[in-house]
Amino acid sequence: MEKINNVTEFIFWGLSQNPEVEEVCLVLFSFFYTAILLGNLLIMLTVCTGNLLKSPMYFFLNFLSFVDICYSSVTAPKTIVDMLAKNKTISYVGCMLQIFGGHFFGCTEIFILTVMAYDRYVAICKPLHYMTIMDRERCSKMLLGSWVGAFIHSIIQVALVVQLPFCGPNEIDHYFCDVHPVLKLACTDTYIVGIVMTANSGTISLGSFVILLFSYSVILVTLRKQSAEGKRKALSTCGSHIAVVIIFFGPCTFIYMRPDTTFSEDKMVAVFYTIITPMLNPLIYTLRNAEVKNAMKKLWGKKVFWTSGK
Repeated sequence: MEKINNVTEFIFWGLSQNPEVEEVCLVLFSFFYTAILLGNLLIMLTVCTGNLLKSPMYFFLNFLSFVDICYSSVTAPKTIVDMLAKNKTISYVGCMLQIFGGHFFGCTEIFILTVMAYDRYVAICKPLHYMTIMDRERCSKMLLGSWVGAFIHSIIQVALVVQLPFCGPNEIDHYFCDVHPVLKLACTDTYIVGIVMTANSGTISLGSFVILLFSYSVILVTLRKQSAEGKRKALSTCGSHIAVVIIFFGPCTFIYMRPDTTFSEDKMVAVFYTIITPMLNPLIYTLRNAEVKNAMKKLWGKKVFWTSGK
């Protein structure tokens, strides 16, 4: 059967049909996105100028901040502009790119968080071999693997959507293009496609989550044998990672590890993992990490000294 595609653009319903709620959302989204950019750029600047890149943990943290900026930028700027517009439209190509970008950077973040958990496992459970196991070459390979794995996942998701016919209606009950809301508009049975997409996303989310749980379980068991000071330092670092994992994987699991169905709560849950989590990451890592805070103090100290000396 020949594919019929009469749809050249999609129309978003947005977060709310109430203009007053939209105005509040506009202010909040603008604030959140600004905080994401400033917070993550500050982390990257601190890591790069504070000579922290030589440490595997900060090497991955630097790229996690970069991915957070990219991930939020896939949806936030468009959403903010749409809140000012009467008609919230996006082209068919733009919609497919948004699906690809969201899954690509979101999946990359999942893989980097998993690698960071492995890094903490090696640091705490095999401290004598840490620098040998987590050398720069291996860290670079794991980072490359994260990007490649995310690219393959995203290509599969987009390829499954692109081959579907869309002949109308073209209104998406969401504020950005995602697989489940878009599948509802296809002019054909999407049961099999939905199952494949859920299996694709679910395998990555569940597999990574199991690895993370295993890593932190082993770490907690190992910490029982360490001194009180060693426990405090390790728990401070691991606590940051665990907090990020919970606030990121929770909403993602709710959305992507279920059959091809949509709920009214999906939009609010999506706000959490596309906007809130990238904004909270810099706060979590700086407030609970003494080394990052010290590097920031040195960075700002240099800037103040340079400014006063001019």
